[in-house]
Amino acid sequence: MNDGNSPLTNEWWLPLRPRSARRARAYLRVLADVWRLQDEVTETAVLILSELTANACVHARVPRGRHVRTRCLLFAGRLRIEVADASELMPEPRAAGPEDENGRGLALVAALADDWGTYPRPYGIGKVVWFELTLAPDHHGVESKFLERSVT
Repeated sequence: MNDGNSPLTNEWWLPLRPRSARRARAYLRVLADVWRLQDEVTETAVLILSELTANACVHARVPRGRHVRTRCLLFAGRLRIEVADASELMPEPRAAGPEDENGRGLALVAALADDWGTYPRPYGIGKVVWFELTLAPDHHGVESKFLERSVT
């Protein structure tokens, strides 16, 4: 995918367009296979990533040519995914009514993720929305093999 990334970190940039959510899902599925993530973790991560990428593409009111950056980290039995865009407007969960077509995305993120949050990008314009999922205790993917090799 991205040459030069460690086995425990990967990132990609996508244009700020609606089809980028589909591409992000595809990239994450490949990465999950390489990292040997459990199916349940993969499916949950793909769903949340899709929501955050779509939100960035729909709600970030920024000049043309901007991108969405996705960063995936695997550490200490957790998968962390960050989605950054150039909009400084922080997302806020809202209560959607039964007839509303929008407004449930962050509630979905909060319900499915083990932890999530936002922060302004420290050295640039925009923000980062992130989430974490805990891997099953018996996960023996690429993280454990990498750590075993680095310790011995």
